[in-house]
Amino acid sequence: MPSLNPAASPDASTSATGHQASTIVLAVAAFVIVTTEFLMVGLLPALARDLDVSVSTAGQLVTLFAVIVMLCGPPLTAWLAHRERKRLFVGVLLLFAASNALAAMAPNLWTLAIARIAPALALPVFWGAASDTAAKLAGPQRASRAVALVYLGISGAMLFGIPLGTVAGEAIGWRGAFWVLAALSLLVAALLQVVMPRMAATERVRLGEQARILRDPAFVGHVLLSVAVFTAMFTGYTYLAEVLEKVALVPSAHVGWWLMGFGAVGLGGNWLGGLWVDRKPLITTAAFSVLLAAGMVATLLLATVPVGLVIALAVWGVANTALYPICQIRVMKSAPQAQALAGTINVSAANGGIALGAMLGGASIPLWGLESVGFVGAGVALAAAVAALWMAQRLRRHRFSLPTSSATSAAS
Repeated sequence: MPSLNPAASPDASTSATGHQASTIVLAVAAFVIVTTEFLMVGLLPALARDLDVSVSTAGQLVTLFAVIVMLCGPPLTAWLAHRERKRLFVGVLLLFAASNALAAMAPNLWTLAIARIAPALALPVFWGAASDTAAKLAGPQRASRAVALVYLGISGAMLFGIPLGTVAGEAIGWRGAFWVLAALSLLVAALLQVVMPRMAATERVRLGEQARILRDPAFVGHVLLSVAVFTAMFTGYTYLAEVLEKVALVPSAHVGWWLMGFGAVGLGGNWLGGLWVDRKPLITTAAFSVLLAAGMVATLLLATVPVGLVIALAVWGVANTALYPICQIRVMKSAPQAQALAGTINVSAANGGIALGAMLGGASIPLWGLESVGFVGAGVALAAAVAALWMAQRLRRHRFSLPTSSATSAAS
């Protein structure tokens, strides 16, 4: 990603209040955009019934979205990051409005798949530019708070996008949920057009220059670890709504509220992950991966015991939510010289894991039954924990075998 450039600053005549309003709208845009990605998980049961396909087949829409983000995210972000940001963001929101409207009208799974391609291309571009833009709008003294506000919208979508979609799907149908997202996308595009100042385009930096961090084996190891962690998470999470309905026998009208509770409890995990990851990123990754495995297995074993199910889901939710910031911070810490690009690459890696998880869970259902998604996901989580501990040991040895100046901050 390009470094901060004075030419990229908004017009001086724009007030501080306007900058704050722009950042707030950008956070709302982040919520809408990321909710569009994760909404599908909560709608899978209803969508599969309406389109007369299996849940595992419908789940591959999650795979499709994630694969496109994974493959296209870094090059598209590097290619478009220098463009004028207001025009870029408004264009992304209009594209999301059109694609969500097409999804709402889709007569079959193939049309719905086409409707998911465009937002999958645009999402990583937004991720790559939003925090940088918020920092420039706020100025040096308020940059960190502005970036935190934008990521609050992203975190909120990760936590509540799926349950809100599930509740909306039950109330107005899955097509209605997509219509609501289309309307929200249009509204946010209009708000950005009104409140956000125009920002001068920045100088383009060649992708090859930005991608030098990929030559660092430690950085690549961290990225691959994120793939494994997200594979574990989404092997079970993609089908959690179906597990609650079919295994735990939760009424379909109540599934969304259970998922919302899952996300709300997870807020504690978000705090815990951020608290510990700075000091021991790999050890923290391993610990929460083990906790994730325990939560998934316990949820399946205690599915018919209400109190046990609540506790198991709480453990799963805490670990699941904690691993989002843990992986992002861990990868960015491993490349301090290019943290913006590192963060974008981690988003692509995470989406690769989401795709693999949805595929793995979808493949295990016809072979071993719906309950298998939790056990398969737990196995991957334990493998990720072992890999994290192995990386911590290797990086610690490497650090102490080199001069101090060569040691990296990526060690455990």
